[in-house]
Amino acid sequence: MSGAEAFVPTPLMLSDSARKRISALMDEENNPALKLRVYVTGGGCSGFQYGFDFADSVAEDDTVIEFGNATLVVDPLSYQYLVGSTVDYEEGLAGARFRVQNPNATTTCGCGASFMV
Repeated sequence: MSGAEAFVPTPLMLSDSARKRISALMDEENNPALKLRVYVTGGGCSGFQYGFDFADSVAEDDTVIEFGNATLVVDPLSYQYLVGSTVDYEEGLAGARFRVQNPNATTTCGCGASFMV
């Protein structure tokens, strides 16, 4: 007889560059309650796409993940697609953006904004 193994998902992570950018935006907006909302919607080249928004408040069923003074907010539908991912912030020739490094994605588009699981 075999026993069931417990599975504890790795939570969503935040890179140092993303944490620093969120902190800088909080200072620029003079809003210490500012949080980065990360979400997943249908669409994009690969089936799902990532979205980012800033929020002052959270819904009752949101997951709130704090990293020092930077906070991520994720709705319950999106969380299942983001478990184990890292939210990063990058600046380059193509501009500046938040992005998700998702180990669960089986396919991603060239720009990295959409994915398939």
